Amino acid sequence: MELLGCEARDEFKWFNTTDTSAPEQFGTSLEDSGCFTRVCCPTWHPFTMTLQEINSNLEIMTMERPMTCPAGPGKCCCYQEMTFYAKGQKLGKIEEKCYFCVPRMMIVNGAGLPIYKVHSPTCCAGMCVNPCTEGNPCCGAGCCKVPFHIFPADQLDTDNGAPSVGKIVKVPKSLRTEIFTDAEAFDVIFPDGATVEQKAMIAGSSVFINANFFENQDGGNGGV
Repeated sequence: MELLGCEARDEFKWFNTTDTSAPEQFGTSLEDSGCFTRVCCPTWHPFTMTLQEINSNLEIMTMERPMTCPAGPGKCCCYQEMTFYAKGQKLGKIEEKCYFCVPRMMIVNGAGLPIYKVHSPTCCAGMCVNPCTEGNPCCGAGCCKVPFHIFPADQLDTDNGAPSVGKIVKVPKSLRTEIFTDAEAFDVIFPDGATVEQKAMIAGSSVFINANFFENQDGGNGGV
């Protein structure tokens, strides 16, 4: 499809990796969007994506993202957002907040109350992304990882090494996967005490992060 000028729809495969030796796929989701907007607006096109159980095809969660201004080096309006639904009920949403240099996001519940802050780990008083939090960014365990840390919404200081309660990490792919596919992979670590609904929104936030920050790099399938 891409050879004909058509940008393929994103497809995510969802795995439970509690048992790291045998990850179990429990769901799949396929982007529903227009071909024209995918080609012309790769990082900010609107779409709907429904996460379905792998065997029954029953809905687990639906994610809706409207079209608005793409992410950039700074932002004070026209924020990106994604709203999460389950069985017709609004769970909440993730939305960008005002930022300079380091994109910052907030997860809110269905009533609009803030639950978690989300942004990459920072240094230099929050002005720069700290690439070393997962280990050596050039080799070893931290190679090529891109973390987004999760903090309580009421935590005032979330910069310069402040402890996080969870994270969403874009992890490197194998060389074969890197060269011959457009696949992306994300690991999600949930905060202790998070409810099922909050975990669903945090997991869905990986789709939001991929669409905003990695779609223009590969534009392909993903896994959570």
